[in-house]
Amino acid sequence: MKPLLLVVEDEETLVNRLRYNLEKEGYRVAIAENGEDALLLAREETPDLILLDWMLPLLSGIEVCRRLRRARETRNVPILMLTAKGEEENKVRGLDTGADDYMTKPFSPSELAARIRALLRRARPALSEEKLEAGDLTMDLATHRVHRAGREVELAPTEFRLLRHFLEHPGRVFNREQLLNAVWGQDVYVELRTVDVHIRRLRRTLNAEGEADLVRTVRGAGYALKEDAAKNQ
Repeated sequence: MKPLLLVVEDEETLVNRLRYNLEKEGYRVAIAENGEDALLLAREETPDLILLDWMLPLLSGIEVCRRLRRARETRNVPILMLTAKGEEENKVRGLDTGADDYMTKPFSPSELAARIRALLRRARPALSEEKLEAGDLTMDLATHRVHRAGREVELAPTEFRLLRHFLEHPGRVFNREQLLNAVWGQDVYVELRTVDVHIRRLRRTLNAEGEADLVRTVRGAGYALKEDAAKNQ
């Protein structure tokens, strides 16, 4: 699954350049042109990383960063601040507010790409692994094979992508809309109840008789992968 990057920037020329370079690197890109839209988008679909400009309309980048760190859904999302402010005290202030890294404009696309890769590796080690694991469940990304407790699990393509998304974000709760966007894509119209259908299919295939359910239903919130389900049988 391609990581989703949220770019929070109001300079149109830079936005277009960032979108082009990031999509070329293989990322999905969402754009917010002001601080309020950034907070709304981050709540609707938790991004894998946020590129956050310091100077923004409506809310400053510092305030956006502060609020993102207070919210349960985004408190652990890596934040890379982009700004023309290069003074040391501004860098310190940004990092103290919760940013994970800091780049001063102008910057090279190659350096930005390297910084993003480093942040994503720290936040999601699964991105650099060929195998994803949770409890007695293993997914081999090279061969597209899934095993649980030694037996091979045959998954349809959609269930495979759904399980992979859960394995890449162990423990994180996703609502139906977030799962639709991540697994089916933002430009595809699919009814929300479709998610429930595929969750049932995934559970039916993953869970043999006597095995614990690895998929957790969070009432009123959505679904998550229960990492220790198999260990606590």
